[in-house]
Amino acid sequence: MTAEPVTTHQSPSPAQVPPTVRASLSPSRAADFKTCPLLYRFRSIDRLPERTTIEQARGTLVHAVLERLFDLPAQSRTPAAAGDLVAPQWDRMVTEQPELAGIFDGAEPAGPVEFLRSAAGLLEGYFAVEDPTRLEPAERESLISAVVDEELLIRGYLDRLDVAPDGALRVVDYKTGGAPREAFEARALFQLKFYALVLWRTRGVVPRVLRLLYLRDAEVLDYTPDAEELVRFERTVVALWRAIEQATARQDFRPRPSRLCDWCSHQALCPSFGGTPPPFPVGVAGADPLRDARSSPAAPGADD
Repeated sequence: MTAEPVTTHQSPSPAQVPPTVRASLSPSRAADFKTCPLLYRFRSIDRLPERTTIEQARGTLVHAVLERLFDLPAQSRTPAAAGDLVAPQWDRMVTEQPELAGIFDGAEPAGPVEFLRSAAGLLEGYFAVEDPTRLEPAERESLISAVVDEELLIRGYLDRLDVAPDGALRVVDYKTGGAPREAFEARALFQLKFYALVLWRTRGVVPRVLRLLYLRDAEVLDYTPDAEELVRFERTVVALWRAIEQATARQDFRPRPSRLCDWCSHQALCPSFGGTPPPFPVGVAGADPLRDARSSPAAPGADD
């Protein structure tokens, strides 16, 4: 799909958001609640700090390189050019977030070197599945949003949006982790259906293709949604938010143990691991229960 440039769509300013809107929800926070309600509470209500992992930093770095790659003229978007962007983009990230320099504490001396090498390896996976010299993305790292059910603002960052000459949309998401087994494909597509719903509600076009690029395994997963499916998905999102609302009003966010607990930063506070959550924040229930409305969606690559 050859894309034509279009105007970047940004999230509406507070003045543009309808007065009926009481909350916002991003795909990452929605996925948190689906995975474990207590994890949602820790991240969206308690706002507990989490140390950035090497994997998260690498995902953000690779996303940054791929965004900058399309700043180059088409013929210059080569594997070598992408590799040359790795170190400068990492330096920029560390300058903007000095705490990232600490992710290698306790690692082997070759830690930072291997980190940059592994990021370059993921970029090789990108070139194995796509030729950027034939693409002109319409939007990159674009924040999009829409209001559903009159009260809920749903929003998130698109890695890339391609627009064909006939107006057809292709939503592209880069994943730096491994491709999921077939049983977990629905979970992987949840984020892209979220974006598809926003685009349909704001632009009146159902994306023709939702594409996941798994860079580590050099695999592509394409999915074609339809309007009926997005109507059902919208109901699912609204129902999910209602469940979050009820849990907030009751101050009842229960853990849901799974294999994903191995990667959780909050085991020490989780009852499933013998911990005790902190007291529920004063003033959240009733006065300001919809804390995700005050936070930004996860940065591109941070949830990979």
